Amino acid sequence: MPGSLVLVTVHVPDIRISRPQVQPERPIPDAQKLAGESTSDVSAVRKFLLSRGNSSIADAVFHWLMVLCGLSIFAIVALIAFELVLRSQLSWQKFGLSFFYQAFTDRETHLPMFWDPVNEHFSALPFVYGTLVSSFLALLISVPLAIGLAIFLTEMCPLALRGPLAFLTELLAAIPSVIYGLWAVFVLVPLLRAHINPFLIHGFGWTGLFNDENPTGLGFLAAGVILAIMILPIISSLTREVMTAVPHSQREAVLALGATRWEMIRMGVLRNARIGIVGGIILGLGRALGETMAVAMVIGNTPEIHRSLLSNGSTMSAVIANEYAEAVSDMHFSALTEIGLALFIITIIVNALAQLLIWMVTRGTPSQVH
Repeated sequence: MPGSLVLVTVHVPDIRISRPQVQPERPIPDAQKLAGESTSDVSAVRKFLLSRGNSSIADAVFHWLMVLCGLSIFAIVALIAFELVLRSQLSWQKFGLSFFYQAFTDRETHLPMFWDPVNEHFSALPFVYGTLVSSFLALLISVPLAIGLAIFLTEMCPLALRGPLAFLTELLAAIPSVIYGLWAVFVLVPLLRAHINPFLIHGFGWTGLFNDENPTGLGFLAAGVILAIMILPIISSLTREVMTAVPHSQREAVLALGATRWEMIRMGVLRNARIGIVGGIILGLGRALGETMAVAMVIGNTPEIHRSLLSNGSTMSAVIANEYAEAVSDMHFSALTEIGLALFIITIIVNALAQLLIWMVTRGTPSQVH
């Protein structure tokens, strides 16, 4: 009937395909393997490894030796901190935290007095002020120059000039600080005294930052300029490193959208590397905060606070270098040690923060040589 189902049964014969059996490969005896490898280079290495005996003792000694080397760094830092805390107990007990912000008043002149070893009146305020002023002045001068140099070396420099220019930049970091100080005394300070300072006094003296009250040429400005030269290779190298970590596909994508070279560098490179650049700047700041010899030779070494950048001053590291060997009393010695402890803590914090920021940009990126 229409619409009914019809059952159809069909017998399909079985189809079988015979496959030839593959014999498993017979293993080569160890003697034949050794005979076949007797002429190879591997046999000589294996023979040496088998003949030297058990090396578990040597491995254990090497392991613990490396662990000891790693732990020695923590031990050295802890020992330095312990010694500084121990030697500064007298100052801590007498002045406390006011040691870093309080000034004394001279009974005769009624003027603020910060550092009087004879009467054991000590205040680190002028040294903290001098350290901050000279360091931030160095950053103000060196950061634009360092970032511009890094951009030129990474994005615009011809290949033939890139190597020599990068080498000369790194060479600045290898020059001892005392050489910088000598150059500043014989070249930089006379240049500032004869040409730069008169121009600043005449053009910007109304601001109060450049007053004609120091004809020697020494002062905060000289210290800031020499520090700027010293930290320039640090900031430039780290900026170049984090800019190299930016993928080239980022640059190509920005250029493909019709951006100019400057727009590509600004939006595709600097924006992605800004955290690492800030880390390099902070690391340069850490170097500037702890610099001693070059600053001590050009800053004037006067425990006073002045608004003018052309005035004499002093820094935390400079006063330690100048007076530590000639401390007149135990309190004087303790006050200098307390300044060293504060500088030690500040330097550790600044460097740790800089390394953290750099790691946030360069993590997972292999180092590249250009």
